[in-house]
Amino acid sequence: MGCSERQTEQNSTASQAQAIDHLYRIAFQEYGALALWNMRPVEHPTPGDALAITPALRTHGRMTGRRLAEQIEAICHAAH
Repeated sequence: MGCSERQTEQNSTASQAQAIDHLYRIAFQEYGALALWNMRPVEHPTPGDALAITPALRTHGRMTGRRLAEQIEAICHAAH
């Protein structure tokens, strides 16, 4: 793997981490009281932290919460 390929991979990983963080925060802002009332947000969410909230979003977050859960899952699975 060349230097530019490593740099591209690092940028991609950083972008995915930022996207996970952003969607995770949106989930707690918009669905905290409705679907995530029994969970606490973590300061620096990992893909595992983000995936842990998706079942509650799917079950209690209405259709928009389900869509957000799908986005979170897609980004987290792409990060692996």
